[in-house]
Amino acid sequence: MGTMKIGILTRNPRAWCSQQLIRAIRTRNCDPICINFPRLAARVGYAPRVGVRGFNITENIEAIIVRPIGRCSLDQAIFRMDLLHKLCRLGKVVINNPSAIEKCIDKYYALSLLEERGIPIPRTVVTESVREAINAFYELGKDVVVKPLFGSRGRGITRITDPEVARRVFNTLRFLHHVIYIQEFIPHGNRDIRVFIVGDEVVAAMYRESEDWKTNIALGAKPKPLTPSEELQELALRTAKTLGCEVAGVDILESRDGYVVTEVNSQPGWRGLQTVTRVNIADRIVDYVILRIKS
Repeated sequence: MGTMKIGILTRNPRAWCSQQLIRAIRTRNCDPICINFPRLAARVGYAPRVGVRGFNITENIEAIIVRPIGRCSLDQAIFRMDLLHKLCRLGKVVINNPSAIEKCIDKYYALSLLEERGIPIPRTVVTESVREAINAFYELGKDVVVKPLFGSRGRGITRITDPEVARRVFNTLRFLHHVIYIQEFIPHGNRDIRVFIVGDEVVAAMYRESEDWKTNIALGAKPKPLTPSEELQELALRTAKTLGCEVAGVDILESRDGYVVTEVNSQPGWRGLQTVTRVNIADRIVDYVILRIKS
C-alpha cells in the first residue's frame, strides 16, 4: 500500500482552513488531494465511478474531508450530496457524512430532530403562509429573527420588532417563493458560544462577542477564550450526535432559562477559534480522519 491519500473537498485550496488541513495531512506523511465539486464527474455503468480530470477518486483516496459546498442551485446541491452518498456506499470515509450535512444545512430539519431528543432550542415557526407568519410574529412576542432556511455565516438574517416591517418582509419572501423561517429573539448580551467537536470529544470552545446581536465571526464578532463546563460539553456532544456529525461547530446561547442550541455547522471554520485555543484543531481533525480510515 502506498502513501495514504486524504481528499479535501474545497472551493478554495488556498483558504486558511484548507491550508491548515493540507499542512496537517503532510506532517503525518500522507498526501493531501484538493478536490473541487464543479470539476468532479460521476459515471454510471463504467469506471471511474467518481473522478476528476482522469484521477480515480474511488480507487486512490481513502477519505474525504468536506469543507463548505458553497452557494449553488438546487440541482447542484442534490447532485453534490448524491456524490457524497455514492462515495460512502463505496466504503470511503467521508467527514462529515452526507446525511449529517443534509440535516445541518436544513435549519428546520435540524431543530426538529434536536427537539425530539429533548435538546433546548428556540421557539421557531416555519411556513409558506404570510398569515401564519404574522400570527407567529405575535406568538413569539413581537421580537423575532427571520433567517433563510438554508445558509450560514449570518447572511440574510434580520431582527424584526415592528408589525408593519414584519408584514412587508413576509410578503417579499412569499413573492420570491421562499419559506419563511421565524425564530424568537433570545436576549444574549451580544455574545454566544461556539463549541467545536471532533469525534466524541470537545476539542475547543469560545465566546463570540459582538457590538450588536449578530455574533458571527464572519460579521465582525470577536473570539474570546472559554473553558466549557461539563454541562456545556455534554449538551454540545448530544447535539452533534443527534445530527450524526463527527466534526461540528455547535452554536449555543445563554438565555435566562439556561443554554439554548441555535444552530449546528457540519462544515465549520475555526480560524477565529484557533486564536483563542492552544489545541491545533486541524491536527485533531486529521488525526481523527486517519483513525477512522484505520478502523
